[in-house]
Amino acid sequence: MKPFTFERARTPAEAAAAVAKQPGARFIAGGTNLLDLMKLQIETPPHLVDVNALGLDKIEPTSDGGLRIGALVRNTDLAADARVRRDYAVLSRALLAGASGQLRNKATTAGNLLQRTRCPYFYDTHQACNKRQPGSGCSAVGGYSRQLAVIGASPACIATHPSDMAVAMRVLDASVETVHADGRTRVIPIADFHKLPEGTPQIETGLEPGELITAVTLPKPVGGVHVYRKVRDRASYAFALVSVAAIVQKDGSGRVALGGVAAKPWRDESAEAEMPRGAKAVTDKLLAGAQPTGENAFKLPLAERALAAALSQARAAA
Repeated sequence: MKPFTFERARTPAEAAAAVAKQPGARFIAGGTNLLDLMKLQIETPPHLVDVNALGLDKIEPTSDGGLRIGALVRNTDLAADARVRRDYAVLSRALLAGASGQLRNKATTAGNLLQRTRCPYFYDTHQACNKRQPGSGCSAVGGYSRQLAVIGASPACIATHPSDMAVAMRVLDASVETVHADGRTRVIPIADFHKLPEGTPQIETGLEPGELITAVTLPKPVGGVHVYRKVRDRASYAFALVSVAAIVQKDGSGRVALGGVAAKPWRDESAEAEMPRGAKAVTDKLLAGAQPTGENAFKLPLAERALAAALSQARAAA
C-alpha cells in the first residue's frame, strides 16, 4: 500500500471540497472495497477523507410516503429496518444475499453503490484493463469470461457490476442525492447513476469529481410480492452469476431487474409489459441484443430460469 494522507470531514460540503481540491483523493467510510483495492495498488489515492462523522446514518420517512436512507447507513441496519422489510422487502433480501455478516456490518449504502467490478483482469495488475488503466486494452475480451457481461458491454470492457443492493434499488426506482464542494445538491435517478462502458469504462457513475452521495431515496411503496433470487457458484460470500429482483402484483404485472449480466443493474421497463406472459417473454425482450461469449452464454437461459423461479415464488406467496 502506498503512503497517503488522511483527514476527517465535519460537513458533507467540506468533505466534497476536500476531495475535489486534490486529484485522486477518495472518500472513505466502511472501506470494505477501497482498502482491498489500495492493498493491491489498483487504487492509489494520495489523500483519504473520512466521512463517518457526517451524521448520514439515518433512515427517515419522506413527505410522499417513501424512505430516505442516509449514505452511511450500514447494510446490516438497512436490511433489518422494519419499514424496509415490510415495504421494500426486495431490498432487504438483496442485502442479505450479499457478502458476509461481518462485511455487511461495515459496508455503507453509498459504498455499496460505488463498489467496483470483481472482474479477475481488473484485479490482476499484470493484465491489461481499460477500467484500471484507460487505453491499455481489455484482457477479458478473448480471455476467461464465465462471470462477465452478456449485454451492455463494449469492445473496451465486458466487466459486470457486483452489487446486489443496486439491483434492488433499480427495481424500486430509487434516487441518489448528492452534494458538491460548493454546497450545490442534485438528485440522480438510479437508472442514470451507473454507466455502461462504451469507450470509457473507467467512468462508472454519473458523479462529478468530488461529488459526495448523501442519501438514497425510495419512492412510495408499490406493494406486490417482492422476490430476490441470486444464482452463484457457492451458497454464500459469492457474487452473482445471475440475480433477479422482481416485484409481482396480483394481476401478474410487475417489475424486474437483473444483476450479474451487465456493467450496471439491467432493467428495461418495456420488457415488464410481458410479465403476465411469463419469464421467457420477459427475458427475450430484456436481453435482446445480448452478445455473450462462448463461456458465459449459459447466463441467458439461466436468467430465464431464475426469473421463472422468482415468478413461481411470487405466485405461491400471493
